[in-house]
Amino acid sequence: MQSRDEEPAGAVHRFTAIGTGWQIRTDHPLPDAVITEIAALCEHFDRTWSRFRADSMVTEIAHAPGGGRFEFPTRDAALLDLYDRLVDVTAGEVDPLIGRDLELLGYDAGYSLRPDRAGLSERVPDSWARDVHRRGTDLITDRPVVIDVGAAGKGHLVDLITDVLDAAGVGGFLVDGSGDLRHAGSAPVVVGLEHPTRAGRVLGTVPLQGAALCASSTTRRAWGEGLHHVLDGRTGSPVPDVVATWAIAADAATADGLATALFLAEPGRLAEFAFTWVRMLADGRVQWSDDFPGELFL
Repeated sequence: MQSRDEEPAGAVHRFTAIGTGWQIRTDHPLPDAVITEIAALCEHFDRTWSRFRADSMVTEIAHAPGGGRFEFPTRDAALLDLYDRLVDVTAGEVDPLIGRDLELLGYDAGYSLRPDRAGLSERVPDSWARDVHRRGTDLITDRPVVIDVGAAGKGHLVDLITDVLDAAGVGGFLVDGSGDLRHAGSAPVVVGLEHPTRAGRVLGTVPLQGAALCASSTTRRAWGEGLHHVLDGRTGSPVPDVVATWAIAADAATADGLATALFLAEPGRLAEFAFTWVRMLADGRVQWSDDFPGELFL
């Protein structure tokens, strides 16, 4: 949902991770050891959190008849903390237990893209606050639940890759996780906010420097009339009123999570977070925060 109007000169490392294309732009080519470390990190992250893999921990949780205690990596404590906050501030509108609802709507591990009408009629809602008990990075369940961290997981992986680059002493860089961006360096990049329904057009531009910008759109992953990946955690239904969001924050996980929250909650309810934002409503109106640092073409 965004394009780089001005990109830093230098090297580009392209790769595929968690089912999508990534780029890391740097002043100089990344050392082989750093590339190897990033690849291993992405593979382990996917093996932990993907509900599309038969060998992931999330799939193990989804098939544990009596539940159990599941230990997640220490590195993911920040992601769990963020979800705790998002669930609380949105009163469950953002909830990582929407995985079962996505499956019932057809966005399942086999990509059937066919809603299970009988299953939807018998839906029993899952709740992060009620059905998962957290002890640090351990999650305790009493029955099978389907975790989906699509709201903030990719942003969190962007941050983890940023940590690898920082530890390796890489200076200026732009990590681009298929549109979820995190920048470091003295020279900003100008990012175009891609229009959600008009291909090749942008809604505006924003300079990004030393921060993260994440976007979400109901037109990106849609598979039928009114069917897309942004759900209300309370009802299990796709949200109808907002079609695209952009959020800028200090880290990508927060920006990613808030980009999702903006579909569900009025921005004032998210005031405990430090971020700026833009969103487009289904009727074509555009809203933005007073401190949004970019330019909008309205």
